[in-house]
Amino acid sequence: MADSVLTVSHLTKHYPSFSLEDVSFQLEKGHIMGFIGRNGAGKTTTLKCIYGLVPFSEGEVLWFDEPLAKKEQTIKNEIGLLFGGIDYYPNAKAKVIHQVTRRFYPEWDETLYQSWIRYFELDENKRIKELSNGMKIKFSLSLALSHHAKALLLDEPTSGLDPVSRDEILDCFRRITDKEGMSILFSTHVISDLDKIADDITYIQKGKIIASQPLETFKEGYWKVEGDSDTLSEDLEKNIGHLRIRNGHFEGIIQAKDHDDFMTYSLSKPTLEEIMLYWERGERK
Repeated sequence: MADSVLTVSHLTKHYPSFSLEDVSFQLEKGHIMGFIGRNGAGKTTTLKCIYGLVPFSEGEVLWFDEPLAKKEQTIKNEIGLLFGGIDYYPNAKAKVIHQVTRRFYPEWDETLYQSWIRYFELDENKRIKELSNGMKIKFSLSLALSHHAKALLLDEPTSGLDPVSRDEILDCFRRITDKEGMSILFSTHVISDLDKIADDITYIQKGKIIASQPLETFKEGYWKVEGDSDTLSEDLEKNIGHLRIRNGHFEGIIQAKDHDDFMTYSLSKPTLEEIMLYWERGERK
């Protein structure tokens, strides 16, 4: 597709105790895609396969309709990458990491880097081990955003940040997608962040994609229902996922196709987190 920056097609990767199976989705230009699923679902493995950090047995990764593997070095200069848990060299100062990193990117923009350092209020004279988890993430983002990448692949970019810093990062993401047309694919367990800024959602469960579509389209498929538990019949109860009953009150998630059966109850639109709980714990009453 003309507007597709990244196309993941039928990606398959086998481990002794886990497999990615036929993973396919597309990241569009200027879009923010949230990549969600519980721990161990395959999010990080998928990102590593896309970037070529681990080999995959089947499938293809296209960058603007061109196989990434054919021009790997050139294309990787156009991708910003950030994985959680990277501490670089803990005794090195941030400015040393910066000076080393810039040498790898022909399109490095020092002015842009300095603007991000100021925006995030980072002190380059501090050693990496002296930075808080939040500051480490901001420093990593500053590096990833400073070589005019066309897309960012991010694994838990807001993990460990306080609410104010998280909101700051989300504003940053929306700014660079709206003004610069950059695309972002990021995995996160802070599902509320995606409700704020994601255009699209890709949901992976046990190594398989169960949904990849615009966020609002995905959410339109579900309703939150609640009411008096004494009036809930067994037939209706069977259609409610992640059902909770307490003190005579029930609440849960239903699919949109069952909406009319619950018209006598209170219906509202669920959050993305509530839909995820429906998928992951739907059978647990």
